[in-house]
Amino acid sequence: MNPIEHIRGWQDQLAAWRRDFHAHPELGLEEHRTAALVAERLRSWGIEVRTGIGGATGVVGTLRNGRGNRAVGLRADMDALPMEEENGFPHRSTVPGKMHACGHDGHTTMLLGAARYLAETRRFDGTVHFIFQPAEEGGGGARAMVADGLFRRFPCDAVYGLHNRPGLAVGRYGIRPGAMMAGCAFFDIHVHGKGGHGARPENTVDPVVCGAQIVSALQSVVARNVPSAEAAVVSVTGFDAGRAYNVIPERVALRGTVRAFAAGTMRLVEARMRALAESIAAGFGATAALDFREVTIPVVNAAEQAEVFADAAASLVGEEGVERDRPAVMGSEDFAYMLAECPGAYIVTGNGVGGDAGGTEVHNPQYDFNDAAIPYGAGVLAAVAERELPPVSEAPPAP
Repeated sequence: MNPIEHIRGWQDQLAAWRRDFHAHPELGLEEHRTAALVAERLRSWGIEVRTGIGGATGVVGTLRNGRGNRAVGLRADMDALPMEEENGFPHRSTVPGKMHACGHDGHTTMLLGAARYLAETRRFDGTVHFIFQPAEEGGGGARAMVADGLFRRFPCDAVYGLHNRPGLAVGRYGIRPGAMMAGCAFFDIHVHGKGGHGARPENTVDPVVCGAQIVSALQSVVARNVPSAEAAVVSVTGFDAGRAYNVIPERVALRGTVRAFAAGTMRLVEARMRALAESIAAGFGATAALDFREVTIPVVNAAEQAEVFADAAASLVGEEGVERDRPAVMGSEDFAYMLAECPGAYIVTGNGVGGDAGGTEVHNPQYDFNDAAIPYGAGVLAAVAERELPPVSEAPPAP
């Protein structure tokens, strides 16, 4: 039986689990309830469980079958975002200021569905490690798990992950070999001038005017420094200054994000940002300091594993349901750190289109994961494990 059809038999239970995760969101490295439920369910299916991987909340389940010596990892993220939900359905967040706005509640449920399927059917020969990762949303969870010996303690020949994709119809998949998602950095720029009375600016060094000039100048970095054949984004997303109408503040603070597909491009952008901020501030008689922090490296799919994952998806929904050269995107994903240590691939699975269920973009206060997508995500994770670990063929009958 197609894994999707098998897993669809548990749809009501899986959807109930997903909605329970949604109603009880936990931020990165705080996923204690989620991790405990994951571990409890894995153990109930006879899967060996290790907890506290990469911190207090990382979970790895291990399932062995047959005598094969190959192993694959299947990964899902568990954390929520620090934002207020604006939905009114019964399973909306019960925790003020926290929301599953990126679908990690669904990803966790999908991997649980794949684990139950593989534990029941055992149509594979080898070892599957189910990796439930904390702190994907800028918390460094993947890097922490790798640093804690993830692939030394749970060796994998390949590792696979996925993400839901609003705007892509349920039952469709997208993947590409090579760079699929950008690396991400966060930055802060602190400008220090000389404060004073708003009526006498000549006696001040105005950090607000200086900061505004820095914001404008940063827009030239990509346009005039990054080669046109490459891609990068520099976005200033915050500007904190004074609060009084008649006071020029002593300091202002800028913050934002940078995205790029190549490490060299990221270093170039950082260097130009630092030079511009410092030189513009000096021209105003102020000072500026840039704090530039790598959040994650680019997601780079190994060509072989990308093809295996695409073939697994096509075996479920047909070739017409798989986009094998989906355009790369500027979003980021810290699964990249696992891919940097172990060959693997990352696929997106449809969450809904337009006004349909699941069509609202991620990181939106009205987003909700589409429960109809659960069997497709769980199914493709199960299918890629079966494809990577095919059971030993029975010997032909004697003549």
